[in-house]
Parts: sequence; structure tokens; C-alpha cells
Amino acid sequence: MADNVGNADARPDLEFEEEFAPDEAGTIDEQEMAEAGAGCGQAAVGMPLGGHPDAPSSLSSRTDRAAEAPSGHPGGHPGGHPAGIPMDRQRHGGARSVGFRPGGGPEALAYQERTGIKAPRIIAWEITRSCNLSCAHCRAAAEFGHYHGELSLDQIKSTIDDIVTISNPIIILTGGEPLMRPDIWEIVDYAQAKGAMPVIGTNATLITDEIAAKMADHKIPRISVSVDFPTAEDHDAFRGQVGCFDATIEGIRIAKRHGIGVQINMTVTTLNADKVEAVHDLALELGIDAFHIFMLVPTGRGEDLLDKELPPLEYERVLAWAYERQKTSPLHFKPTDAPHYYRIIRQLAKAEGKKVTREEYGLDAMTRGCLGGITFCFISHTGDIQPCGYFDMQLGNVKQQRFSDIWTESKVFNELRDYSLLKGKCGRCEYKAVCGGCRARALSVTGDYLAAEPYCVYEPTPGAVCD
Repeated sequence: MADNVGNADARPDLEFEEEFAPDEAGTIDEQEMAEAGAGCGQAAVGMPLGGHPDAPSSLSSRTDRAAEAPSGHPGGHPGGHPAGIPMDRQRHGGARSVGFRPGGGPEALAYQERTGIKAPRIIAWEITRSCNLSCAHCRAAAEFGHYHGELSLDQIKSTIDDIVTISNPIIILTGGEPLMRPDIWEIVDYAQAKGAMPVIGTNATLITDEIAAKMADHKIPRISVSVDFPTAEDHDAFRGQVGCFDATIEGIRIAKRHGIGVQINMTVTTLNADKVEAVHDLALELGIDAFHIFMLVPTGRGEDLLDKELPPLEYERVLAWAYERQKTSPLHFKPTDAPHYYRIIRQLAKAEGKKVTREEYGLDAMTRGCLGGITFCFISHTGDIQPCGYFDMQLGNVKQQRFSDIWTESKVFNELRDYSLLKGKCGRCEYKAVCGGCRARALSVTGDYLAAEPYCVYEPTPGAVCD
């Protein structure tokens, strides 16, 4: 299975895809971000990334590390919260993790002031396409074996050198299965030394105590792992390998024992839409930090699941479930490849007489749906740059052109940043600034990445404004 952006495996986003208002760009410090990122009832202390004082970024101190939790129930939570802490400070959005502010460093601020363009805050990097699984929904259609033309370690380092001239992003090391790349720890160390935050999207089947210890030693704050079904029979069939479910769950448990944050991602299709609650409950049982539901975009091997993509009304139902469930869940929810969610939370909040504010909704109030080309992009194993892993259009290659030049000069990137160019009902919609529609789905279905989102049932209200 390819754990990449393009399926649900490579988005350990750490909940920091937020879009700060221009007047906030220089005012939100690391302690404030740590407090915004803390789980309910937790104290948060801004501290340097990885715990050493000369590192350029920061993490929040966590009170729910597996090593510190009482024995017994995962996380020591007899009452249902993964950290065993009271729910009186529960906020919409549930638990969050770290206080790193991607794209908030001096280089990113100088770049935005110079160009008028936001720096990338999250970069998903397919460091290998080789994989030990063969999953039904894989964007990369990855298999075991060597792939010709993969970026060398020196090419990756050179690209990181260029990236950090304009940003200090989260870099999601994905694949394929990134743990199959033998120099992954050199990549991790180099990215950290340059001021970025590397995290890992993995299927977890290769995680042993030795690998988890390396993650801890190399200061990986979080991994993301896909679990698409609550039972081994169904999960293994979807993932194409008997025993995958048990190996994945064991890998998660091992990572947690070593103090690594874990996020479970679930790709939702007609095959498992009625099992979202059960997978959520499994995440609770495992003491997971976050639960992200992904809506299938049928590209790559996922094209074979086209008839399993949720109908638009069912899509809305699952996102409405997420809004309601996260009110009481200690997990942080982040629907992904589902820009509609940021319309839905405003509609449902309005029906409850609420406004979507940072105070109550946390960082969910500070981000938007589609971030491809805006604060997020994808680098393939051969160096091609795309707005996201699903967006099947190569906008340049880091072997021939600097990443920073592609990010700045690409016509496609710049069109994606201009919401006034959206067509059809997306262009007329009062929610376009917080949703934007899935541009990859529009490209896949219509051939036009600026076309109306094909899977949205909402009809814009003339003259209405976003609450």
C-alpha cells in the first residue's frame, strides 16, 4: 500500500493547516500555538522542536505520553479520554498535539512580504514508491520493488536546502512505504537540522521496537496510519494482504509505547461508511491522538473503486456525523479531501446559534478546505511537484528547477490561489473562501481544475455571506 497523500495514509498534519489572518501573522507565538494545540484539560508549554534548546521550532509538552500513563487501559483512561483527564475543558475539535507553527518562521514571513504568496506549510514527500502492500485505493498504485528515477539522498538534501529559504514546513515523509527507504533517518535528521518538522505516513506493518526506538531517537512527533475497517477480515481484504490488520495494530501499539504520537486515517467508501463509528471507537481503545476521515478521490489504483465512492448525499451525512461526534470525542477530527466540511460546520453551527470562532472551534475555524497550491503541495518519488497527490498534473520537477521557483511561478498554483477564478456554482458560492471544492476531483471528473466540485450538493444562496 502506498501511504501517500492521495490516500489516507500520509497526512499526519498535526492540525496546523490553519490560515492566519494577515494581521495575526507576526503576533501568534509558539506558546500561543502550543496552547491552541493542547488537548482538553492539558497544560501546554512551548519548547524547542525535539526538546533541545538550539532547535529552531517548537513542540508542546504533552501530559499523555504513553510512558507516563498508568498501566491498564490504553493511556490510563478509565473514563474514556485517552489521557484520563477531565472533559470540562472539551472544545469542539477534541485533542490536539504539538505547538509547531509551520510556515511561521522568518524566511516564510519574508517570502510572503516579498511575493504576496503564502509559503508552503505542509509538504507531502513521496520519498519512495516501493511498498510492502498493494491497497485497493492507492493513488500511487505502488508495489514492492525499486522504482527507476527516485530522488537520491543528495537530491533530497538539495531540495530541502531550497525549501527552507522560503519556509519551515511540516514535511510528511510518505510513499509507498517510507520505512522501506534505508536512508530515511538521514533525511529526517537533515530536515530537522534545517528547521523543518518531518513526520511519517506509514502502514505501520514494519514497525518493530527497533524502528519505534529510532523514531523516538530521531524526534518524530507523530506518525499517521490507515485503518479502514474495525476488523481484520475486511481491512486485510481492502489492503490486499492477510495479517495486515494485526500487524498494523501491533505497530501502532509499539509506537505508542515509545512515546510516538499516532493518528489513524480512514478512507471512507460505500464499503465502510457504516463502520466509521466503529473505527473511531477502535482509535479510542488504542489511545490514538487524532482520527482523520478521508473521502476517496478515485485516481491511481483508486480508479477501480469509482463505483465505491460515496454518493454526494452520503458524503454530506458522514461529514455531519464528524461535526456532531467530535463535540464529545477526545480525539481530534480532520476530514481530509473533504473541503465541504468547512461549509458544513458553519451551516450546522449557525443552526445552533453559534459562530465558528477560534475560541470554541480551535484551528478548525482558521483553515480552509482545499489547500493544494495554497499552503500545501506534493513531491513525487521522482521529484515532480503537484498541488496534491490526487491532482494528476506535474507542475515542474526539482531535478530541473528549484522548488521555490515552481511554488512561486507556476501558473496552476497561482490560479488555485485566486478564488475568483473558480467556475460554476463554486465561483458563486458564499463558502468558497473556506471550502474551495476539491480541485483534484474537479480535474479528474471534468478535466478542468477550476470547475465546480462534482460531489457537492449545496446550491449557493444569491447575496449570502459566509458566517
